[in-house]
Amino acid sequence: MEDERSIVELMRSMDLADEVIARVAKLWGKSAARNGGRTHLLLGHLLDTAAVAGLIWDRYLSRSFRRRLDEIAGGRGRSWLMWVCGIHDCGKACPAFQAVDAMEAAPVLAAGLSWGRLPTDRKRRWRHDVAGAAMLVPRLRAEWGDAGAAAWVWPLVAGHHGMYPSVGSLRPTHPEVQGRGSGWAAVQRGLVDAFTRAVGFEDLAAARPAGSLSKAEQLALSGLIVMADWIASDSQHFPGLSDAREISSAGACRRAEEAWHRLGLRGGWRDLSLPYSPLAPLTERLGVTPRASQVELVERAWSLPVPGLLVAEAPMGEGKTKAALAAAEVLAARFGLDGVFVAMPTQATSDPMYEQVLGWVRSFGPELESQVALLHGKRRFNPRWREIWEGKARAGVGETDASVSDPWDVYGAIDEDDEFGMPSAPDNLAAAEGRERSGPPQWFLGAKRGLLTAFAVGTVDHLLYAATRTRHVMLRFAGLVGKVVIVDEVHAADIYMRQFLLEALRWLGQARVPVVLLSATLPPVQRQAFVDAYLAGVLGSADVTGRVPEPAGYPCVTAAFAVDGKPVAESSRVVVRSWRASEPVHVGWLPDAGKDGAAVAAAAREAVAGGGVVLVVVNQVDRAQAIHEALRKGGFAGELHLLHGRFCAAHRAERTERCLHLMGPGAERPGQMVVVATQLAEQSFDVDADVLITDLAPVDLLLQRIGRLHRHKGTHRPAAHQAPRVLVAGVVGGVQGQPRFLPASKAIYGEWLLLRAAALVAEVAGPLPENGAKPDGGAAGGCWSIPRDVPGLVARAYGEAELCPVGWGESVARETWQAKETVREKNAEAFLLTRPREWATTTLEGLHYAGSRAHAEEELDAVVRDGERSLEAVVVRRIAGGYTAVDGTRLGTLGEAVDEPVVERLLGGTVRLPARLTEEAERALTALPGWEAHPWLRYARALVLGEDGWAVVGGQRVGYDGALGLVVERL
Repeated sequence: MEDERSIVELMRSMDLADEVIARVAKLWGKSAARNGGRTHLLLGHLLDTAAVAGLIWDRYLSRSFRRRLDEIAGGRGRSWLMWVCGIHDCGKACPAFQAVDAMEAAPVLAAGLSWGRLPTDRKRRWRHDVAGAAMLVPRLRAEWGDAGAAAWVWPLVAGHHGMYPSVGSLRPTHPEVQGRGSGWAAVQRGLVDAFTRAVGFEDLAAARPAGSLSKAEQLALSGLIVMADWIASDSQHFPGLSDAREISSAGACRRAEEAWHRLGLRGGWRDLSLPYSPLAPLTERLGVTPRASQVELVERAWSLPVPGLLVAEAPMGEGKTKAALAAAEVLAARFGLDGVFVAMPTQATSDPMYEQVLGWVRSFGPELESQVALLHGKRRFNPRWREIWEGKARAGVGETDASVSDPWDVYGAIDEDDEFGMPSAPDNLAAAEGRERSGPPQWFLGAKRGLLTAFAVGTVDHLLYAATRTRHVMLRFAGLVGKVVIVDEVHAADIYMRQFLLEALRWLGQARVPVVLLSATLPPVQRQAFVDAYLAGVLGSADVTGRVPEPAGYPCVTAAFAVDGKPVAESSRVVVRSWRASEPVHVGWLPDAGKDGAAVAAAAREAVAGGGVVLVVVNQVDRAQAIHEALRKGGFAGELHLLHGRFCAAHRAERTERCLHLMGPGAERPGQMVVVATQLAEQSFDVDADVLITDLAPVDLLLQRIGRLHRHKGTHRPAAHQAPRVLVAGVVGGVQGQPRFLPASKAIYGEWLLLRAAALVAEVAGPLPENGAKPDGGAAGGCWSIPRDVPGLVARAYGEAELCPVGWGESVARETWQAKETVREKNAEAFLLTRPREWATTTLEGLHYAGSRAHAEEELDAVVRDGERSLEAVVVRRIAGGYTAVDGTRLGTLGEAVDEPVVERLLGGTVRLPARLTEEAERALTALPGWEAHPWLRYARALVLGEDGWAVVGGQRVGYDGALGLVVERL
C-alpha cells in the first residue's frame, strides 16, 4: 500500500467506466455532522482501516498469529489482514446507509445513484454490516470457487459491530435497501475491486485464502478487525477527506503511521528470544532460588511439544505465581507469544499481583512497564497504576489526564454507527486524545479493550467475559490470543463461573493459546474437567476425555496437549518436594454461631495476651464488624484492623495496603495485632499470622485460610506461637452433635459442603462442642500436617464416600446441593459463547443468535457471577448549604465537584451495597443534580446521609463509619 496515485487514478488504471468511478468517488463513509465537521469518503475509511491493520501486523501482532495468517494466505498474511480489515465497511455502499444523512446523500444522488422509498421502522433497518456480507457472499463464492472459504470470511464482515448474524439474515428486508439495478451493482463491484487492488491484490480472486482458520482464530481475527476499525474511525487522527483525488494508499499509510505514534500503541515482547538457560527465567529474571515445584513447572513449559495447558498444584506460599511467570516467558519465547494476562479471583488480589508483574515486565525492558494494564473497576485507587497510566508523575500541579476513558467507550461513537449501542465520548476526551503522548497507550483503557494491552493483570471476570455470548466478545478474545494466560486460585470459581472458565479453555485451546492454571486446593474432578475442556478445544470436538493420571505426589504439574490429533494428559511422575517440610497445624473448635462476635473477640484477645498476631476470617460483613467492635469497646490495646468489602474504595485500598505492610514478608510486626477480615483475606493475600480464627468453610477454602498461618520463614514469633494454631468457629453442636451453622455460611456455601468440612475437622479436633463451651485452644485437638494432608483432604471433601456421622443428614444435604448445582450449571448455559451442540461448527455464522444483550460492566458481572445482584453508590453527607464527600471534602450546593482532585476524593467514597438493598437502591438512588454535567459522575448513584449520619434504603438504616465501613441496621 505505498501507491502514491489517488484512488481515482487507480480506478482509471483498472479501466473502470468513468460513470462508475464518479459514483464510487461520491460514496460517503463518515458524515461531516458526526465526524468533526468533515465528510470522509467511504474509500478513504476502507484504506485508513487497511493501513491501521498493516501497523497491527508490523507493531502489535504476535509472531504466532502472524504465522497462522501467512499459512492461510499463502505467505501474504500482511496484505490479507489489511484486505479483510478494510473490506469490513463495504456494505455502506448501499441506499440504506447512503440515505441516512440528507446532506451527504445529495452528492450521491447527483452522481446518478438513486433509491426509492426506504423503510423507516428501526426493526426493519438494513444494517450496513449485514449489507456488506450480503454484497460479498455471491462474489466470493463465484470468484474464489470455494464456498467453504466464503462461509468463514463473510461473518467477519457481518460481525464487525459486535454480533454475528445467521445466514438467513443476509436477505434484504426491503427491495430498495441494498440497491436495485445495474448502477448500484456496478458501483458496489467497483468499490470492492478498487479497494482490493489498492491493498495489493490483482483482483478479488487473488485474495482467496489458501486455507482456513479455526473458529477460535476467526474470533480473534474478527476482534482485530474491530480494533482496526475503531482506531481508523477517530476523526482526531483521521480527519475527513471529501475529495477522492486526495485519497491514496500511501496517504492512508502516512495517516495511520502518525495516528499510531500519537496514540502510543505497540505490542509486547515482539519476538522474544529463548532464555539462555532452562532456569534463567527463575534465577536471573525473578532472582529466586528455585524450589522443586517451580522447577517442575518451568521444565514442563520447556517440554511441551506444542502449546498446551499446564495445571500447577502446590501449597500456599510455594511461589506458584513466580513459577507461572517464568513458565510464561518460556512458552512465549518457544511458541511466539507477545504478552501475558494474569487472572486473579478478586480486585483485592489483583493489586499486589499487578505490582509483581510490573517488576517482572520491567526486567525485559523499562519501556514495557507502561504496557502493563490493571483490569478491575477500582484500579484508579491503586497509586502505582495512577502514577503510570494517569500520568500523575508527569502532569503539572492540578492537572489531570482527561483521556482516561473507563466509564465510556470513546471510539464506539463511530458516526452513524451509534445505532449499535455505542455511546459518544465527551468533547474534552476527544481533544485529549489528539495530543501526542510519551506515556502508556491510553486507547487501551476504553471499554472492552483492556485485554488488548500487551501485559494485563485483572480479575478473572475479564477472562470469563471472553467466553460469553455478548456484544464485542471478539474484541476481548483478540486480547487473549497471542498471550500466555495465567489463572491464579483457579479453584475459587464456583460451578456457575466454572462453566465460563471451561468455555474459555475450549476457545483458548482451539486458538493454540498456552494456559497455566494455579491452585493449592484443586479437587481432582475439577482438574479433569479443565483438561477435558482444553483438549476439546484443541481437537474441535465437544466430547473429549484425556484421563489425567494420578500425580505421584503434591506439589504436582499436569500437562495437556494434542499430538497428531490425539489427546495427551500427563502428570508429575515423581514426587516433587515442597519447599518447606510439612508441619503439624493444631486444629481446635471455637463453638460460636452468633452475630455479636463476643466469643471470637474474647479468643482473639486471649491469643495475643502475651504478644503475637491473630488473623480472624469470618463469612459475613456484619459479623466482622461486630467482632471488631467487641474488641475495640473491650479495650484491646494492640493494633486492630478491619477488612471487608463494604468499605468505600479508598478506605479499602488503604486498609489492604496497611495489612500487607504489617504482615507481609520481612515486616516489622507490632507486638500485638488482630486483623478481622471476611473472605478477602482467604487467598492471594500474602500475610503471616501466628494464630488463625476462622469461620467454618468448605475444606479447600478452610485450607486456603490456613495458608495465611506461619507463611513466611524468618518471622519472629512469641514463644507461645511457635506452633501454628487454628480455631474453627461459625458452628456449634446441636441435637446428637449435628452442626448448627451460621445462616450466612449456609447461604454462601450450602449445607452439604459445610457438613463434610465439619466432619473432617472433627476427625482431628474431636466432637463439636455446644454453644458457649470454652475453646480448647487447639492443644487438646489433633493436627493436620500441612501441606502434606492438603490434597487428601480436598479429595475427600469433594469425593463420593460419606464422611459424616449418622444423624447429620448428609445424604439429604447432598441431594439438595446437587440439585442447586445442576440448576446453576444450566443457568450459565444461556450466556455461554457456544452451546455444546454448536461447538463442532466451523464458522462464526449465527454465534450471537438469541445471545445476551448485556453491555455495561455491571450487567456483565451478573452474566458471569451467579450471586445476588448488588449496586455501588457514592457516599456523600448532607450539610447545611450543600454536601461533602465521605472524607469531608466540601462539594457545591448541588453536589458539584469543582475540580478533578475533588472528583477523585468523591469517587473514593464508592461503596458496594448489600444485595438485599439492590431493588430499592435502583429506584431511590440517583446522581446528585450537580453531577449531571460530569462524564464520570452522571451515571453514579449517591447515597446521601443526613446530618445525623444515616439514610433509609429499603426499610434499613444505612450509615458509613470510618472504622467499620458501611453499616446497615434494621429500623
